[in-house]
Amino acid sequence: MLRAEQITDPVAYHGEGPCWSPTWGGLRWVDMLAGDLLTLRDGGTVDRLHVGDVAAFVRPRTRGGYVVGLERGIALADDPDGLPTALPELWSDPGVRMNEGGCDPRGALYAGSMAYDRAPGAAMLYRIAPDGDVQVVLDDVTISNGLDFSPDGTRAYYDDTATGRTAVFDVVRGRLTNRRPFAGRPGERPDGLVVDSAGNVWVALNTAGRVRCHSPAGDVIAEVELPVRLTTACTLGGPDLRDLYVTTSRENLDDPEPAAGALFRVRVDVPGRPVLPFGG
Repeated sequence: MLRAEQITDPVAYHGEGPCWSPTWGGLRWVDMLAGDLLTLRDGGTVDRLHVGDVAAFVRPRTRGGYVVGLERGIALADDPDGLPTALPELWSDPGVRMNEGGCDPRGALYAGSMAYDRAPGAAMLYRIAPDGDVQVVLDDVTISNGLDFSPDGTRAYYDDTATGRTAVFDVVRGRLTNRRPFAGRPGERPDGLVVDSAGNVWVALNTAGRVRCHSPAGDVIAEVELPVRLTTACTLGGPDLRDLYVTTSRENLDDPEPAAGALFRVRVDVPGRPVLPFGG
């Protein structure tokens, strides 16, 4: 059992979506329901940039700047620290918001939603191509969460938290096919995830205060323990990509732990990979 160290104060109400990129100086994540991007600076300070009512996820763009998930769509910025410009909304229902996103090796962005009341089947997973074409990849989703790809790009891993498990897809000509269970245990709530350079899948387990690492075969090979229940997402970063960063939340907790909402870090043996950017 690995134990993570707290590296910031509890700066987020609902921290999510950590992403390491040299383009913005290292580690960035979101305070989702505050609509803020948080960036970890040298010395441990945290910068905050307000981008909208919701900031669901952030990824770098191949041409510079970043893409960020807003309440009902995405926005693009040309500068890593500039304000983004919103694109047309993907849906109009005010009861549904964006929740998580990630990119594939071809530069497409996968962005998923959830209902504010967590209504089963009310959400979708969208694929946004670099040229702006939008397609629905999955409907009948409840809480669309982590998505990442194997190092060779032939598999994709995905969490619809309400299913209680991580799913795996085959990737055929850039499309997700043959969805099937990969890992999970009854009653668990898999949230954000990241795949390392060996193809191992690190999954944040919301309400359990843990991050679990699965081999490509699905076996449990490591676990990280945190002193907070609401572990939300994880990514690999640092100069050698061997720092596992974990975001946490205190959303709707009547008795939040003192560190809930802080950012945590633990050193791991297998490095991650450079983040896959959005080609748009």
